[in-house]
Amino acid sequence: MIKKKFYIENYGCQMNISDNEIVSSILDNKGFIKTENLKEANIILINTCSIREKSEKKILLRINQIKFIIKKNNILIGILGCMASKFKKIKEHLVVGPDSYREIPNLINNFFKKKGEYISTSFSKTETYADIIPKREEKKITAFVTIIRGCDNMCTFCVVPFTRGREKSRDPYSIIKECKFLFKKGYKEIILLGQNVDSYLWYGGGLKKNLKRKEIKNEEIINFSKLLELVAISVPLMRIRFWTSNPNDMSDNVLNVIKKYINICKHIHLPVQSGSNRILSLMNRKHTYVDYIFLIKKIKNIIPNCSLSCDIITGFCNENQNNHNETLHLMNYVKYNFSYMFLYSHRIGTYAYKKLIDNVSLSTKKRRLTEIINLQKTHSYYRKIKSIDSIQDILIEGISTKNINFFYGRNSGNDIVIFPKKNSKIGYFIKVKITNCTSATLVGNILL
Repeated sequence: MIKKKFYIENYGCQMNISDNEIVSSILDNKGFIKTENLKEANIILINTCSIREKSEKKILLRINQIKFIIKKNNILIGILGCMASKFKKIKEHLVVGPDSYREIPNLINNFFKKKGEYISTSFSKTETYADIIPKREEKKITAFVTIIRGCDNMCTFCVVPFTRGREKSRDPYSIIKECKFLFKKGYKEIILLGQNVDSYLWYGGGLKKNLKRKEIKNEEIINFSKLLELVAISVPLMRIRFWTSNPNDMSDNVLNVIKKYINICKHIHLPVQSGSNRILSLMNRKHTYVDYIFLIKKIKNIIPNCSLSCDIITGFCNENQNNHNETLHLMNYVKYNFSYMFLYSHRIGTYAYKKLIDNVSLSTKKRRLTEIINLQKTHSYYRKIKSIDSIQDILIEGISTKNINFFYGRNSGNDIVIFPKKNSKIGYFIKVKITNCTSATLVGNILL
């Protein structure tokens, strides 16, 4: 009889964390048992990310480490997610793409029986896993809720359309139902996830048989602004965040919904990638420098206290010093609260890999990245120092890794705040007066 203990690791973004929970639920429903001990398992699943070369190298190294650690026969190593297509020809592994997770139990059985297929990487036009309640860890603070899968934007540097397929929006009824379920379970915060949440779109007629209450009109078309409002109304005592937005798709309606509802956090992650129109065009981004600045002004006008973060890629194909300076200029204008900053690496299968030359030297990329990181530290400190003496609502998330006598939590703007424990508990909303800061963290005291 096949031993059914599985161990799962995640490498990548929040989407992968959400996928881990979906896979765990599927396996749990089929009688598989999850273990946190690698050596107990005979099914080891690795949820992978291909977005950057560094991620792929880390995963390949981890697979070899596992083979070295687990020195016993009849062990299955499963490759899930974005890197699955690259493992199609490796017969020693279970290989499953992001749209094939329902097939995992049967594929595992095929693997151990040494018959049938145990590779499935095809894309689906409809799979959103809307009917599956993810199996989450019992932390009951923050939960990820995927609302849209895949991406249609076809940026020349990005592998997502090739590793996760085209956009597929999940029906809003199932999203609202899951959010209500999470609230009843004691979760305090939900993060609505998608490669581009602003592209969310659902035609209401498909909901007719599911709706018991008049939360959604069947004739309506539900876009992201309407979904965001429906979620805010459905769980008014939960914090709501969302990740990630596309500058080209963000609407005034979304901004007005954020402003209207107190439980929607005042933070927007708005990837810019470059401040140069020339590089943005080569990247096939659908916005220009002027478009982006216009949107930033609009955000600040509608939501004056909104914090902003972004993604920046430096050293993209044909980027010259002037293009780099344009990115620094944009950063100086916006002064982001924080950013995710990377040097460019060719990703196999993308347009840039096939058609453009990776002709910026590694030393130049590293120098430019260092300049961007240092500038961002200056801007982060500039933003955080403005919070000193303010009183902020904080959700306590855990114990500080640097001092066990301190809690850490986040404010509405997604800043990390550290404060002495006093009379409070993890999962509580409390008020904290900010007394100090670094470029990365706010420091304060609980107001009793």
